[in-house]
Amino acid sequence: MRIISRKILRDFWDKHSDCEQQLKAWYQETCSAEWKSPNEIKKEYPSASLLAENRVVFKIKGNSYRLIVKINYEHQMIWIRFIGTHAEYDKIDATKI
Repeated sequence: MRIISRKILRDFWDKHSDCEQQLKAWYQETCSAEWKSPNEIKKEYPSASLLAENRVVFKIKGNSYRLIVKINYEHQMIWIRFIGTHAEYDKIDATKI
């Protein structure tokens, strides 16, 4: 998978260093993945939440942080739509971000 953009993650872990290793691990695992469907993501990340329009919410660092991505399975691309604390996540509409 190609992830757009790592800089968003890097900027976030610069502010929240306690999640740096988890975000780096997620990035590496996801770059190596070749997911063809949401079901394949659920096999690898059972706690991930699948949303409409190919959005997925990943829980980072024991659900302290949330990462929302939008996936194009055909072209193997992922766009980071949101990364934030659980409290920040509660203030947004994850289906529209």
